[in-house]
Amino acid sequence: MLTIKDGNVKSNTGKVVIGYDLGKTFAQISFFDSSMKEPETVSPVAGSEMYNIPLVLAKRPGVGQWFYGREALKYANEGGILVDNLLERAERGEEVIVENESYDPVALLTLFIKRSLSILNLRVSSKNVAAYMFTLEKLSARAVEVLSKVVSSLQLKCETITYQSHVESFYNYMIHQNEELWKYQVMILEFNDYLKTMRFECTKNTKPEVVFINQNEYEDMTRMSFSEDETIRKREYQELDEKFNECCKDVFSDTDVTTVYLLGDGFKEKWAEESLKTICKNRRVFQGNNLYCKGACYGMMDKINPSEVYKSHVFLGKDKVKANVGLKALRRGEDSYLAILDAGSNWFEANADFEVYLEEGNEIGFVITSLTGGNVNEKTIVLDGLPERPRGTTRLAVHIEMSSVNTLEIEIEDLGFGVIMKSSGRAWTQSINI
Repeated sequence: MLTIKDGNVKSNTGKVVIGYDLGKTFAQISFFDSSMKEPETVSPVAGSEMYNIPLVLAKRPGVGQWFYGREALKYANEGGILVDNLLERAERGEEVIVENESYDPVALLTLFIKRSLSILNLRVSSKNVAAYMFTLEKLSARAVEVLSKVVSSLQLKCETITYQSHVESFYNYMIHQNEELWKYQVMILEFNDYLKTMRFECTKNTKPEVVFINQNEYEDMTRMSFSEDETIRKREYQELDEKFNECCKDVFSDTDVTTVYLLGDGFKEKWAEESLKTICKNRRVFQGNNLYCKGACYGMMDKINPSEVYKSHVFLGKDKVKANVGLKALRRGEDSYLAILDAGSNWFEANADFEVYLEEGNEIGFVITSLTGGNVNEKTIVLDGLPERPRGTTRLAVHIEMSSVNTLEIEIEDLGFGVIMKSSGRAWTQSINI
């Protein structure tokens, strides 16, 4: 990593992780290494805390010159051709027409990300970057497909590149804060176009401890454009404050929330006077806008070098595998358990390939251990038509992946036993609900 102090550039050979928050309308970039107390978010405006990079491009008419971020907005006001909604267009696969020429939306998103990463150049040496974590509001299979194409085109030279949702970034951020802040429930109030909430709750009766995050949306609590007339604006402030105050009373009812984070551009204007009194009553309240970006850094660092708090907790979000999947096996003559998939991993990333030798019979037993309650289940797959062979001379290739958050797909192929027992060529597939 390169750090700047008193105008001098000093090197640090420690490996760095990058957290990249790719929102609908803006991006943010943070970096983190093991020598730092917490991740640092980079501002595109030197010396400021303006972390948002507008998610837009602008083309210079008649030539192939593109601008990004704030420069793109400025140039668009001077006659440039603005292209916005880059992430949404890429996810939809929507062709972008500029000056009667067609552009691939994924290529334009790639251009934006490449240009925006350049703001790291004075802070981080690319040769020291070990991993990138991209975090999005919602991490769908289509979003992962788009990001995979982007990453392939960027040709980032690092060991690991992965993705997670804002909800998981919230989880990663919180578990690295003082435990007093999340001893009870924690709430995010995010107000951009409309109000969204996330409520963090940790159970203490399991090993590892399980964290759940409940999400809600209040689309009737919408952001508004305030009048430039001071008298009218004060009335608008009051009306929004009253509406938000009633909403907050509903949001916090029947909860044990002791910590609140206010996120989003909707809180920039100082209109929330009465509602803040409701929010702050017996609670610690923080306001900021780079929580997800920092959470992405914490999450990536834990994947590379798991912290103790990471190892002792597991997050079970809606995209997470809710059970451990294993296999009954015989090792060195003793019954044992082979772990295959771990609860808490993203279902669309959960997969495994391995080989086993069948001791006898034509069955394989899988063990499903739920972390959300319920008994340990055993699922047996019968390999109909498997040739009878001497004990321990059947080798099987097993591939496992998730087709949905609750559905496990298992493929088993008979490999035979070298030249002694030829493969039958048979294969078996089965879906298991976990």
